[in-house]
Amino acid sequence: MPKKVARDATTKATIKIPRALYNRLQDIVDGSGFDSVTDFVVYILRDLASVNQGERGEANEILSAQEIELIRKRLRNLGYL
Repeated sequence: MPKKVARDATTKATIKIPRALYNRLQDIVDGSGFDSVTDFVVYILRDLASVNQGERGEANEILSAQEIELIRKRLRNLGYL
């Protein structure tokens, strides 16, 4: 089981991704207005984490089959599936 850490907004955690994916993200970031791959990834993850979330962080809708397939397609394109 993963070690739990305090949910402190000032601390950071390291996430490892394949180098090839990092390089692809770097190509996307170049000229996009983001300062770094990290800034881009944090933006994307915040966006994904906020989808269908209420004020208290509870899901207020169940994803449709179409939405799930779209998420799978995005993850596949990013090299995760």
